[in-house]
Amino acid sequence: MLESLRNIVQEVNAAKDFGEVLRLIVHLVKQVMNTGMCSVYLYSPSTNTYVLMGTDGLNPDSVGKVHLSTREGLVGLVASRAEPINLEDAETHPNFAFFPETGEQRYRSFLGAPIIHHRKVLGVLVVQQQDRRRFDESEESFLVTVSAQLAGVIAHADATGELDRLLNPREVAIHERIYPGVASAPGVAIGTVVVVAPSADLNAVPERRAVDIEAELCQFRQAMEQTKRDIRALDASMVGKLSDEERALFDVYLRMLDDHAMGGEVIGMIKEGLSAQSAWAQVVLGHVRMFKSMKDSYLRERASDVEDLGRRVLANLQQGETKRTSFPEHMVMMGEELSAASFADVPLEKVAAIVSVKGSRNSHMAILGRAIGIPTVMGAVDLPWGRLEGEEVIVDGHTGQVIVSPREELRQTYMQQIYEEKLLAADLEKLTDEPCVTADGHHLSLWVNTGLRLDSQLSLDRGAEGVGLYRTEIPFLMLDRFPSEEEQRKAYREHLEMFAPRTVTMRTLDIGGDKDLPYFPIEEANPFLGWRGIRICLDHPEIFLVQLRAMMRASEGLNNLSILLPMISNVPELESALQLIYQVYDELTEEEGYQIEMPNVGAMIEVPAAVYQIRELARRVDFLSVGTNDLTQYLLAVDRNNPRVAELYHACHPSVLRALWAIAEGARGEDTPVSVCGEMAGDPIGAVLLMALGFRVLSMSATNLLKVKAILRQVSLSEAEQLLEEVMLMPDAGSVWRHMEKALKKPEVAALFRGSSNVH
Repeated sequence: MLESLRNIVQEVNAAKDFGEVLRLIVHLVKQVMNTGMCSVYLYSPSTNTYVLMGTDGLNPDSVGKVHLSTREGLVGLVASRAEPINLEDAETHPNFAFFPETGEQRYRSFLGAPIIHHRKVLGVLVVQQQDRRRFDESEESFLVTVSAQLAGVIAHADATGELDRLLNPREVAIHERIYPGVASAPGVAIGTVVVVAPSADLNAVPERRAVDIEAELCQFRQAMEQTKRDIRALDASMVGKLSDEERALFDVYLRMLDDHAMGGEVIGMIKEGLSAQSAWAQVVLGHVRMFKSMKDSYLRERASDVEDLGRRVLANLQQGETKRTSFPEHMVMMGEELSAASFADVPLEKVAAIVSVKGSRNSHMAILGRAIGIPTVMGAVDLPWGRLEGEEVIVDGHTGQVIVSPREELRQTYMQQIYEEKLLAADLEKLTDEPCVTADGHHLSLWVNTGLRLDSQLSLDRGAEGVGLYRTEIPFLMLDRFPSEEEQRKAYREHLEMFAPRTVTMRTLDIGGDKDLPYFPIEEANPFLGWRGIRICLDHPEIFLVQLRAMMRASEGLNNLSILLPMISNVPELESALQLIYQVYDELTEEEGYQIEMPNVGAMIEVPAAVYQIRELARRVDFLSVGTNDLTQYLLAVDRNNPRVAELYHACHPSVLRALWAIAEGARGEDTPVSVCGEMAGDPIGAVLLMALGFRVLSMSATNLLKVKAILRQVSLSEAEQLLEEVMLMPDAGSVWRHMEKALKKPEVAALFRGSSNVH
């Protein structure tokens, strides 16, 4: 059975379309199970029925014509129960129904298995036999297994519109399609799709021998130089938009083309007699396979960078290629696996949104999207991107949705949203210099989370009172090696100077989990529970001490530095980290003569263990900062980047609220300042709850700062505390969220809830 299942999966994966998938399934399952008939019924939302869409054993002309209601016949019973039904004599069952139009003979035995994807019954897979036959347990398990495999294929066909076209072939108009992805940079845009997919196909290059080796070498070097010029031009266009550390990615691309790297390998193969195109394709594909085979997610994503560079050089080798010169005014860059180098072919000022089929929130393209302020959706795995050139789409960076060919009503709704967001943004600008004071006179400090130069400038423009979280790992991510002490000092000094005299809270290197360095791979079966954050820093003091030195040296004369330690889970590791911090301070001040004030040192509370030792930790530090993203993830056992369980992630879950209450109480008991730097702080509802819980410093993305300030100025602390008292008794996150929305959606604050989805 297992071998048969493998064969079925292989043949299904090789099918050219969804119709062929259904034909293969019924034929192969009938063959393997040695039955008289196999059929598949699929759910049609438009008719609320299960439609016969594939059969081997019934009249093929009945495909698409037999409709069963959700409780009609044995098929309807399987669907309504969402469990297999195995009958030796189906005709005796009260739900048995005979449909003469199928041309079926009187099949007596019946085995049906539901096809379920994300709790939704998509269809039913059925086998039947003329004779009385009780299908045994292994056969039942086999059909259930095939159904589970088929569920993903049907869900994909549903997402891409293939299922709708198959169920409704006579409908001329294809309605709008909504494709889910990973929200990676906020905002909404409506634009025309420009597919970014170089025509050069590395896999289609034949192996050819060089007729003239010197001519091939000359052609190859010219193509390499042209590609380098393209990358340098892109690098130059980003000056002022990205910092030096962020733009260092383009230097990595250039070094990959160097004669001592991939370029050198190709030159060697050309000298051995291969043509330039053949040699280049072989070398690039070899590197791509190497990266794709790596377990580390960050390094696997680098395969797209190598492949992108490979296509660009190949395009320059193929001289007949003509480059696009005209672009729509509001263009949506779309491709299977976009990388930062994709910007080289398009005018940045015309890009309204970015959509990539592959990638995650931590891909370079997503980082650039957030830095430049372009709505970005990554991981839209079901998107038929190759067929969307020139189509109008809506990209919703708040929800991660991509809407193709939207109805005019929906388009107008989003146009109105864009218009209202512009009006709201202009209106909120008036609050930039206003204090964040509640309706009953209580002051809150609104700080920002930053890491990119653009974030910092926007933060200052929005009136941020300080930096609650500066992500120091970003300069590390943008290089192909560990940055030196002096490189780090310059980067940190720039941010400290920008915000002086405001406090800048610099989190020490926080890698691991979903943030791996290309030159420091971490291979773990469960990275979020593994070697990350402070654990890595303590295990590698040579990295940690250099960073601490760079931070403190950068603060000389400014003295606005605070140091934040991530992923603290016990007292001994906190004390070990503090010992190293004091060691560095003593070295710099007593041995090297730097005039530096001892920075405040804080611990991040993002691990459940830290919640239950909050007072012990609070006694040892100058402040605490709550990372609600990881704290929620760990408390609820939900990977928020996993689309299968992401809907279970909700920072308004009663368990999370109770943990936050315990943190605030513990910090108050030790008279230790406590702030929140997770995404919950940047959400209007989340901010109101945090204020009620006792947090008086909230740190968030600069784009959310004025929106949060506006709602906190409209709500009184006493009102917030009353709401908190009410929701703390509620059983689930949905109840909490609905109660807060209803209570806070007054006319004067309703607009502030637009795109309010960060915490759930």
